[in-house]
Amino acid sequence: MPSAVSLRRAARETVSGLPREFWWLWTSTLVNRLGAFVATFMVLWITLDLGGSAFYAGLVVSLHGLGGVLSSLGGGVMADRIGRRPTMLLAQLSTAASVAVLAFMRDPVAIAAVAFVVGMASNASRPAVQAMMADIVPEKDRVRAFSLNYWAINLGFAVSSTAAGFVAEVSYRAGFLVEAGMTLVCALVVFLKVPESRPEATGATAGPAGDVGLGTVLRDRRFMSLVGLSFLVALIFQQGFVGLPVAMGEAGFTPADYGLAVALNGVLIVALQIPVTRFIQHRDPKRLLVISSLLAGYGFGLTAFAGSVGVFALTVCVWTLAEIVNAPTQTGLVVRLSPAQGRGRYQGMYTMSWSVAALVAPLMSGFVIDRYGADWLWGLCALVGTAAGLGYGALMRRLPGEEPVPAEVPRQAGPADEEPVPADVPRQAAAGDTPADRRNPSVH
Repeated sequence: MPSAVSLRRAARETVSGLPREFWWLWTSTLVNRLGAFVATFMVLWITLDLGGSAFYAGLVVSLHGLGGVLSSLGGGVMADRIGRRPTMLLAQLSTAASVAVLAFMRDPVAIAAVAFVVGMASNASRPAVQAMMADIVPEKDRVRAFSLNYWAINLGFAVSSTAAGFVAEVSYRAGFLVEAGMTLVCALVVFLKVPESRPEATGATAGPAGDVGLGTVLRDRRFMSLVGLSFLVALIFQQGFVGLPVAMGEAGFTPADYGLAVALNGVLIVALQIPVTRFIQHRDPKRLLVISSLLAGYGFGLTAFAGSVGVFALTVCVWTLAEIVNAPTQTGLVVRLSPAQGRGRYQGMYTMSWSVAALVAPLMSGFVIDRYGADWLWGLCALVGTAAGLGYGALMRRLPGEEPVPAEVPRQAGPADEEPVPADVPRQAAAGDTPADRRNPSVH
Protein backbone atom coordinates (compact mmCIF):
# COMPACT_ATOMS: atom_id res chain seq x y z
CA MET A 1 0.00 0.00 0.00
CA PRO A 2 2.45 2.73 -1.13
CA SER A 3 -0.31 5.34 -1.25
CA ALA A 4 -1.37 4.63 2.34
CA VAL A 5 2.25 4.82 3.48
CA SER A 6 2.68 8.12 1.65
CA LEU A 7 -0.46 9.54 3.23
CA ARG A 8 0.68 8.50 6.70
CA ARG A 9 4.11 10.04 6.10
CA ALA A 10 2.54 13.27 4.82
CA ALA A 11 0.24 13.47 7.84
CA ARG A 12 3.13 12.83 10.23
CA GLU A 13 5.29 15.49 8.60
CA THR A 14 2.41 17.97 8.71
CA VAL A 15 1.84 17.72 12.45
CA SER A 16 5.29 16.81 13.75
CA GLY A 17 7.78 19.19 15.32
CA LEU A 18 5.33 21.82 16.56
CA PRO A 19 5.45 22.86 20.24
CA ARG A 20 3.01 21.32 22.70
CA GLU A 21 1.75 24.79 23.60
CA PHE A 22 0.73 25.30 19.98
CA TRP A 23 -1.47 22.19 20.05
CA TRP A 24 -3.26 23.34 23.18
CA LEU A 25 -3.84 26.71 21.54
CA TRP A 26 -5.03 24.89 18.41
CA THR A 27 -7.40 22.83 20.56
CA SER A 28 -8.87 25.94 22.15
CA THR A 29 -9.44 27.42 18.69
CA LEU A 30 -11.20 24.26 17.50
CA VAL A 31 -13.40 24.15 20.60
CA ASN A 32 -14.26 27.81 20.16
CA ARG A 33 -15.31 27.34 16.53
CA LEU A 34 -17.26 24.16 17.31
CA GLY A 35 -19.52 26.30 19.46
CA ALA A 36 -20.07 29.12 16.96
CA PHE A 37 -23.76 30.01 16.73
CA VAL A 38 -24.47 33.72 17.17
CA ALA A 39 -22.72 35.06 14.07
CA THR A 40 -24.25 32.36 11.88
CA PHE A 41 -27.85 32.50 13.05
CA MET A 42 -28.29 36.03 14.37
CA VAL A 43 -30.29 37.24 11.35
CA LEU A 44 -32.58 34.19 11.43
CA TRP A 45 -33.05 34.55 15.20
CA ILE A 46 -34.11 38.18 14.87
CA THR A 47 -36.35 37.79 11.82
CA LEU A 48 -37.91 34.37 12.38
CA ASP A 49 -37.92 33.90 16.15
CA LEU A 50 -38.34 37.49 17.32
CA GLY A 51 -40.29 38.81 14.34
CA GLY A 52 -37.91 41.69 13.66
CA SER A 53 -37.58 43.41 10.29
CA ALA A 54 -34.77 42.76 7.82
CA PHE A 55 -33.58 46.34 8.33
CA TYR A 56 -33.36 45.88 12.09
CA ALA A 57 -31.55 42.55 11.66
CA GLY A 58 -29.05 44.23 9.36
CA LEU A 59 -28.53 47.02 11.90
CA VAL A 60 -27.81 44.52 14.69
CA VAL A 61 -25.39 42.56 12.50
CA SER A 62 -23.63 45.81 11.58
CA LEU A 63 -23.28 46.76 15.25
CA HIS A 64 -21.90 43.30 15.97
CA GLY A 65 -19.35 43.84 13.19
CA LEU A 66 -18.53 47.36 14.40
CA GLY A 67 -17.71 45.95 17.81
CA GLY A 68 -15.28 43.59 16.13
CA VAL A 69 -13.61 46.45 14.28
CA LEU A 70 -13.01 48.42 17.47
CA SER A 71 -11.80 45.43 19.49
CA SER A 72 -9.30 44.40 16.81
CA LEU A 73 -7.06 47.28 17.82
CA GLY A 74 -7.97 47.13 21.49
CA GLY A 75 -7.22 43.42 21.68
CA GLY A 76 -3.89 43.94 19.97
CA VAL A 77 -2.87 46.65 22.42
CA MET A 78 -3.90 44.48 25.38
CA ALA A 79 -1.94 41.51 24.02
CA ASP A 80 1.23 43.62 24.03
CA ARG A 81 0.58 45.39 27.34
CA ILE A 82 -0.89 42.79 29.68
CA GLY A 83 0.03 39.64 27.77
CA ARG A 84 -1.43 37.20 25.26
CA ARG A 85 -2.90 34.79 27.81
CA PRO A 86 -4.72 37.37 30.01
CA THR A 87 -6.15 39.00 26.88
CA MET A 88 -7.50 35.68 25.59
CA LEU A 89 -8.99 34.76 28.96
CA LEU A 90 -10.64 38.16 29.41
CA ALA A 91 -12.03 38.09 25.88
CA GLN A 92 -13.32 34.52 26.15
CA LEU A 93 -14.96 35.02 29.54
CA SER A 94 -16.56 38.26 28.31
CA THR A 95 -17.80 36.48 25.20
CA ALA A 96 -19.35 33.65 27.21
CA ALA A 97 -21.09 36.09 29.56
CA SER A 98 -22.39 38.43 26.84
CA VAL A 99 -23.64 35.58 24.62
CA ALA A 100 -25.51 34.08 27.58
CA VAL A 101 -27.09 37.47 28.30
CA LEU A 102 -28.03 37.92 24.64
CA ALA A 103 -29.96 34.63 24.73
CA PHE A 104 -32.48 36.20 27.14
CA MET A 105 -32.81 39.62 25.50
CA ARG A 106 -36.10 40.62 23.88
CA ASP A 107 -36.01 44.41 23.90
CA PRO A 108 -34.76 45.73 20.50
CA VAL A 109 -32.43 48.35 22.03
CA ALA A 110 -31.01 45.82 24.51
CA ILE A 111 -30.43 43.26 21.75
CA ALA A 112 -28.53 45.82 19.66
CA ALA A 113 -26.40 46.91 22.62
CA VAL A 114 -25.52 43.38 23.74
CA ALA A 115 -24.79 42.30 20.15
CA PHE A 116 -22.27 45.13 19.95
CA VAL A 117 -20.62 43.86 23.16
CA VAL A 118 -20.58 40.30 21.82
CA GLY A 119 -18.86 41.52 18.66
CA MET A 120 -16.22 43.33 20.71
CA ALA A 121 -15.57 40.44 23.07
CA SER A 122 -15.47 37.68 20.46
CA ASN A 123 -13.01 39.49 18.21
CA ALA A 124 -10.68 40.76 20.94
CA SER A 125 -8.84 37.45 21.32
CA ARG A 126 -7.82 37.05 17.68
CA PRO A 127 -4.75 39.34 17.72
CA ALA A 128 -3.56 37.64 20.92
CA VAL A 129 -3.96 34.15 19.44
CA GLN A 130 -2.03 35.09 16.29
CA ALA A 131 0.68 36.87 18.27
CA MET A 132 1.07 33.88 20.60
CA MET A 133 1.45 31.50 17.67
CA ALA A 134 4.17 33.72 16.27
CA ASP A 135 5.84 33.74 19.71
CA ILE A 136 5.90 29.99 20.32
CA VAL A 137 6.36 28.50 16.84
CA PRO A 138 9.81 28.63 15.18
CA GLU A 139 9.95 30.73 12.03
CA LYS A 140 10.47 27.80 9.69
CA ASP A 141 7.27 26.12 10.96
CA ARG A 142 4.92 29.09 11.08
CA VAL A 143 3.41 28.59 7.61
CA ARG A 144 2.41 25.10 8.69
CA ALA A 145 1.18 26.22 12.11
CA PHE A 146 -1.03 29.02 10.85
CA SER A 147 -2.39 26.78 8.13
CA LEU A 148 -3.32 24.12 10.71
CA ASN A 149 -5.03 26.79 12.80
CA TYR A 150 -6.94 28.05 9.76
CA TRP A 151 -7.97 24.47 9.04
CA ALA A 152 -9.26 24.07 12.61
CA ILE A 153 -11.31 27.26 12.29
CA ASN A 154 -12.99 26.03 9.13
CA LEU A 155 -13.49 22.49 10.39
CA GLY A 156 -15.08 23.79 13.58
CA PHE A 157 -17.28 26.21 11.66
CA ALA A 158 -18.44 23.49 9.25
CA VAL A 159 -19.41 21.18 12.11
CA SER A 160 -20.99 23.92 14.23
CA SER A 161 -23.04 25.31 11.33
CA THR A 162 -24.52 21.89 10.64
CA ALA A 163 -25.23 21.13 14.29
CA ALA A 164 -26.53 24.62 15.00
CA GLY A 165 -29.10 24.24 12.25
CA PHE A 166 -30.67 21.35 14.14
CA VAL A 167 -30.37 23.18 17.47
CA ALA A 168 -32.11 26.24 15.99
CA GLU A 169 -35.12 24.13 15.06
CA VAL A 170 -35.57 23.36 18.75
CA SER A 171 -34.47 26.61 20.42
CA TYR A 172 -32.32 29.57 19.41
CA ARG A 173 -31.74 30.27 23.08
CA ALA A 174 -30.27 26.78 23.51
CA GLY A 175 -27.83 27.52 20.68
CA PHE A 176 -26.69 30.73 22.37
CA LEU A 177 -26.18 28.92 25.66
CA VAL A 178 -24.24 26.13 23.94
CA GLU A 179 -21.89 28.75 22.45
CA ALA A 180 -21.43 30.34 25.87
CA GLY A 181 -20.58 26.95 27.38
CA MET A 182 -18.13 26.03 24.62
CA THR A 183 -16.42 29.40 25.00
CA LEU A 184 -15.98 28.72 28.71
CA VAL A 185 -14.39 25.37 27.85
CA CYS A 186 -12.06 27.22 25.47
CA ALA A 187 -11.08 29.60 28.29
CA LEU A 188 -10.50 26.64 30.61
CA VAL A 189 -8.09 25.06 28.11
CA VAL A 190 -6.16 28.33 27.86
CA PHE A 191 -6.10 28.77 31.65
CA LEU A 192 -4.86 25.24 32.38
CA LYS A 193 -2.58 24.47 29.45
CA VAL A 194 -1.43 27.60 27.62
CA PRO A 195 1.43 29.58 29.23
CA GLU A 196 2.15 33.24 28.60
CA SER A 197 4.42 33.82 25.60
CA ARG A 198 4.87 37.60 25.41
CA PRO A 199 8.55 38.41 24.80
CA GLU A 200 10.20 40.30 27.64
CA ALA A 201 11.58 43.73 26.81
CA THR A 202 15.35 43.43 27.20
CA GLY A 203 18.40 45.15 25.81
CA ALA A 204 17.69 47.35 22.85
CA THR A 205 13.94 46.77 23.08
CA ALA A 206 13.64 48.04 26.65
CA GLY A 207 12.61 51.61 27.37
CA PRO A 208 11.17 54.26 25.06
CA ALA A 209 13.27 53.21 22.08
CA GLY A 210 11.70 49.79 22.18
CA ASP A 211 8.13 50.91 22.76
CA VAL A 212 5.74 50.00 19.96
CA GLY A 213 2.52 52.02 19.98
CA LEU A 214 -0.28 52.31 17.47
CA GLY A 215 1.51 55.35 16.08
CA THR A 216 4.47 53.09 15.29
CA VAL A 217 2.18 50.75 13.37
CA LEU A 218 0.51 53.58 11.45
CA ARG A 219 3.89 55.06 10.48
CA ASP A 220 5.12 51.71 9.20
CA ARG A 221 4.34 52.36 5.54
CA ARG A 222 5.37 48.90 4.40
CA PHE A 223 3.07 47.21 6.89
CA MET A 224 0.17 49.61 6.29
CA SER A 225 0.51 48.86 2.58
CA LEU A 226 -0.01 45.21 3.47
CA VAL A 227 -3.07 46.14 5.55
CA GLY A 228 -4.51 47.98 2.56
CA LEU A 229 -3.90 45.01 0.27
CA SER A 230 -5.40 42.69 2.87
CA PHE A 231 -8.52 44.88 2.89
CA LEU A 232 -8.84 44.59 -0.89
CA VAL A 233 -8.49 40.80 -0.82
CA ALA A 234 -10.95 40.50 2.09
CA LEU A 235 -13.42 42.70 0.21
CA ILE A 236 -13.35 40.17 -2.64
CA PHE A 237 -13.75 37.08 -0.46
CA GLN A 238 -16.66 38.65 1.44
CA GLN A 239 -18.68 38.71 -1.79
CA GLY A 240 -19.09 34.96 -1.53
CA PHE A 241 -21.39 35.55 1.44
CA VAL A 242 -22.97 38.93 0.65
CA GLY A 243 -22.94 39.51 -3.12
CA LEU A 244 -23.23 35.93 -4.36
CA PRO A 245 -26.51 35.02 -2.58
CA VAL A 246 -28.14 38.28 -3.74
CA ALA A 247 -27.00 37.77 -7.33
CA MET A 248 -28.13 34.14 -7.40
CA GLY A 249 -31.49 35.11 -5.92
CA GLU A 250 -32.05 37.80 -8.55
CA ALA A 251 -31.13 35.26 -11.23
CA GLY A 252 -33.92 32.96 -10.05
CA PHE A 253 -31.91 30.45 -8.03
CA THR A 254 -33.21 29.21 -4.68
CA PRO A 255 -31.50 29.50 -1.28
CA ALA A 256 -30.86 25.76 -1.49
CA ASP A 257 -29.00 26.31 -4.78
CA TYR A 258 -26.81 28.94 -3.13
CA GLY A 259 -26.22 26.71 -0.11
CA LEU A 260 -25.16 23.85 -2.35
CA ALA A 261 -22.70 26.02 -4.27
CA VAL A 262 -21.15 27.86 -1.32
CA ALA A 263 -20.89 24.70 0.80
CA LEU A 264 -17.97 23.76 -1.42
CA ASN A 265 -15.98 26.58 0.18
CA GLY A 266 -15.86 24.92 3.59
CA VAL A 267 -15.55 21.41 2.20
CA LEU A 268 -12.57 22.30 0.01
CA ILE A 269 -10.79 24.21 2.79
CA VAL A 270 -11.12 21.26 5.15
CA ALA A 271 -10.03 18.79 2.45
CA LEU A 272 -7.24 20.77 0.77
CA GLN A 273 -5.80 23.24 3.32
CA ILE A 274 -3.18 20.85 4.71
CA PRO A 275 -1.99 19.25 1.42
CA VAL A 276 -1.90 22.63 -0.36
CA THR A 277 0.13 24.09 2.53
CA ARG A 278 2.65 21.26 2.16
CA PHE A 279 2.95 22.23 -1.49
CA ILE A 280 3.35 26.00 -0.97
CA GLN A 281 5.27 26.28 2.30
CA HIS A 282 8.69 26.47 0.65
CA ARG A 283 7.66 28.48 -2.40
CA ASP A 284 8.12 32.15 -3.18
CA PRO A 285 5.52 34.11 -1.14
CA LYS A 286 5.53 36.96 -3.66
CA ARG A 287 4.37 34.66 -6.41
CA LEU A 288 1.81 33.00 -4.13
CA LEU A 289 0.24 36.30 -3.08
CA VAL A 290 0.10 37.62 -6.63
CA ILE A 291 -1.41 34.40 -7.99
CA SER A 292 -3.93 34.06 -5.14
CA SER A 293 -5.09 37.67 -5.61
CA LEU A 294 -5.64 37.10 -9.32
CA LEU A 295 -7.42 33.79 -8.66
CA ALA A 296 -9.72 35.49 -6.15
CA GLY A 297 -10.54 38.41 -8.44
CA TYR A 298 -11.07 36.39 -11.60
CA GLY A 299 -12.74 33.53 -9.74
CA PHE A 300 -15.50 35.95 -8.80
CA GLY A 301 -15.23 37.59 -12.21
CA LEU A 302 -16.20 34.28 -13.81
CA THR A 303 -19.46 34.43 -11.86
CA ALA A 304 -20.72 36.87 -14.50
CA PHE A 305 -20.82 33.95 -16.95
CA ALA A 306 -22.50 31.46 -14.58
CA GLY A 307 -25.91 30.24 -15.66
CA SER A 308 -26.28 27.06 -13.64
CA VAL A 309 -25.57 25.80 -10.15
CA GLY A 310 -22.70 23.73 -11.52
CA VAL A 311 -20.94 26.76 -12.99
CA PHE A 312 -21.51 28.75 -9.81
CA ALA A 313 -19.95 25.86 -7.90
CA LEU A 314 -16.98 25.91 -10.27
CA THR A 315 -16.37 29.60 -9.55
CA VAL A 316 -16.53 28.85 -5.81
CA CYS A 317 -13.79 26.25 -6.31
CA VAL A 318 -11.56 28.84 -8.01
CA TRP A 319 -11.79 31.52 -5.34
CA THR A 320 -11.64 28.97 -2.53
CA LEU A 321 -8.28 27.78 -3.87
CA ALA A 322 -7.17 31.42 -3.77
CA GLU A 323 -8.30 31.64 -0.13
CA ILE A 324 -6.42 28.46 0.81
CA VAL A 325 -3.18 29.86 -0.65
CA ASN A 326 -3.61 33.47 0.46
CA ALA A 327 -4.57 33.00 4.11
CA PRO A 328 -1.42 31.33 5.52
CA THR A 329 0.95 33.20 3.20
CA GLN A 330 -0.44 36.63 4.04
CA THR A 331 -0.58 35.92 7.77
CA GLY A 332 3.07 34.91 7.62
CA LEU A 333 3.92 38.19 5.96
CA VAL A 334 2.24 40.02 8.84
CA VAL A 335 4.45 38.14 11.32
CA ARG A 336 7.54 38.86 9.26
CA LEU A 337 6.87 42.60 9.28
CA SER A 338 5.98 42.75 13.00
CA PRO A 339 8.54 43.44 15.74
CA ALA A 340 8.23 40.90 18.57
CA GLN A 341 7.35 43.57 21.14
CA GLY A 342 4.51 44.86 18.95
CA ARG A 343 3.05 41.67 17.51
CA GLY A 344 -0.27 42.21 19.25
CA ARG A 345 -0.76 45.69 17.82
CA TYR A 346 0.37 44.64 14.36
CA GLN A 347 -1.93 41.61 14.40
CA GLY A 348 -4.75 43.82 15.65
CA MET A 349 -4.34 46.22 12.74
CA TYR A 350 -4.26 43.30 10.31
CA THR A 351 -7.38 41.75 11.86
CA MET A 352 -9.13 45.11 11.59
CA SER A 353 -8.64 45.11 7.81
CA TRP A 354 -10.85 42.02 7.59
CA SER A 355 -13.40 43.42 10.05
CA VAL A 356 -13.71 46.66 8.08
CA ALA A 357 -14.06 44.68 4.84
CA ALA A 358 -16.92 42.73 6.43
CA LEU A 359 -18.69 46.05 7.06
CA VAL A 360 -17.97 47.60 3.66
CA ALA A 361 -18.63 44.56 1.47
CA PRO A 362 -22.44 44.42 1.99
CA LEU A 363 -22.74 48.14 1.25
CA MET A 364 -20.56 47.85 -1.85
CA SER A 365 -22.32 44.81 -3.27
CA GLY A 366 -25.79 46.21 -2.58
CA PHE A 367 -25.00 49.54 -4.21
CA VAL A 368 -23.36 48.05 -7.31
CA ILE A 369 -26.02 45.37 -7.86
CA ASP A 370 -28.91 47.81 -7.37
CA ARG A 371 -27.40 50.54 -9.54
CA TYR A 372 -25.56 48.65 -12.27
CA GLY A 373 -26.33 44.93 -11.94
CA ALA A 374 -24.48 41.87 -10.65
CA ASP A 375 -22.19 41.58 -13.69
CA TRP A 376 -20.61 44.90 -12.77
CA LEU A 377 -19.91 43.61 -9.27
CA TRP A 378 -18.05 40.58 -10.66
CA GLY A 379 -16.11 42.78 -13.06
CA LEU A 380 -15.18 45.06 -10.15
CA CYS A 381 -13.94 42.00 -8.22
CA ALA A 382 -11.65 41.13 -11.13
CA LEU A 383 -10.27 44.69 -11.17
CA VAL A 384 -9.73 44.72 -7.39
CA GLY A 385 -7.97 41.34 -7.57
CA THR A 386 -5.68 42.63 -10.31
CA ALA A 387 -4.88 45.75 -8.29
CA ALA A 388 -4.12 43.63 -5.20
CA GLY A 389 -1.86 41.31 -7.23
CA LEU A 390 0.10 44.27 -8.61
CA GLY A 391 0.30 45.72 -5.11
CA TYR A 392 1.71 42.52 -3.63
CA GLY A 393 4.26 42.34 -6.42
CA ALA A 394 5.45 45.87 -5.66
CA LEU A 395 5.40 45.35 -1.88
CA MET A 396 7.42 42.13 -1.97
CA ARG A 397 10.20 43.80 -3.95
CA ARG A 398 10.80 46.08 -0.96
CA LEU A 399 10.74 43.48 1.80
CA PRO A 400 13.66 43.08 4.21
CA GLY A 401 15.67 39.90 4.27
CA GLU A 402 15.08 38.96 0.62
CA GLU A 403 18.76 38.93 -0.25
CA PRO A 404 21.26 36.55 1.35
CA VAL A 405 23.94 37.99 3.61
CA PRO A 406 27.03 38.94 1.53
CA ALA A 407 29.93 36.57 2.18
CA GLU A 408 32.33 39.40 2.87
CA VAL A 409 30.20 40.78 5.71
CA PRO A 410 30.43 38.27 8.60
CA ARG A 411 27.59 38.24 11.11
CA GLN A 412 28.44 38.76 14.76
CA ALA A 413 26.82 36.26 17.08
CA GLY A 414 25.62 37.54 20.43
CA PRO A 415 22.63 38.55 22.50
CA ALA A 416 21.34 40.80 19.72
CA ASP A 417 20.56 37.70 17.70
CA GLU A 418 17.81 36.90 20.16
CA GLU A 419 16.29 40.37 20.26
CA PRO A 420 13.29 41.36 18.12
CA VAL A 421 14.06 43.63 15.20
CA PRO A 422 11.77 46.56 14.41
CA ALA A 423 9.71 46.09 11.26
CA ASP A 424 11.37 48.95 9.40
CA VAL A 425 14.90 47.61 9.92
CA PRO A 426 16.11 45.08 7.31
CA ARG A 427 16.59 41.68 8.90
CA GLN A 428 19.58 39.51 8.16
CA ALA A 429 19.10 35.83 7.45
CA ALA A 430 19.57 33.66 10.50
CA ALA A 431 22.42 31.24 10.64
CA GLY A 432 21.40 27.88 9.30
CA ASP A 433 18.43 29.23 7.29
CA THR A 434 17.96 27.65 3.93
CA PRO A 435 17.06 29.87 0.96
CA ALA A 436 13.54 28.45 1.14
CA ASP A 437 13.30 29.40 4.83
CA ARG A 438 14.26 32.99 4.05
CA ARG A 439 11.70 33.23 1.27
CA ASN A 440 8.86 32.00 3.44
CA PRO A 441 7.24 34.73 5.56
CA SER A 442 6.02 32.51 8.41
CA VAL A 443 2.31 32.54 8.72
CA HIS A 444 -6.92 33.62 9.40
